[in-house]
Amino acid sequence: MTTRSDNLAPLAQRYIEDVRVGDQLPGFELELGWTKMAEQVSGSQDFYPVHHDPGFAAEAGHESIFYNTGFTQAALCRVITDWTGPEGWLRIFRFEMRRMLVPDDIVQARGKVIDKRVDDDGGELDLEVWLETERSGVTTPGWATVRLPQRS
Repeated sequence: MTTRSDNLAPLAQRYIEDVRVGDQLPGFELELGWTKMAEQVSGSQDFYPVHHDPGFAAEAGHESIFYNTGFTQAALCRVITDWTGPEGWLRIFRFEMRRMLVPDDIVQARGKVIDKRVDDDGGELDLEVWLETERSGVTTPGWATVRLPQRS
């Protein structure tokens, strides 16, 4: 069993036989504050001022500094890969950044199974994933196709 790097519970493997269309992915919640912003800017090395300088962001017409594309992508991918487990495979992934994630947002990262196809080696699932906040509703819808193994 693979252990998560953030010292939470080990990732369980999900198998194609255990999944139904309509199943919800448990997801997670993130509180976005100034410390989290500093972490994502330094971790991604994206030092464009719109991500850390409120004055620059305001002059550019934004309500606040905002989290970058890499952060958004990573949050959505975490929903998927935490759910699939270590032998799951993310084959196709896309998302649309429609609204900004800003400090003081509490982000809900969620997903659900929308289609299932089984074959001799396991199967594929189509997923909808999204980030949402109370302030803006769904900020980032996404779609993925994942591959899961069979239990046998």
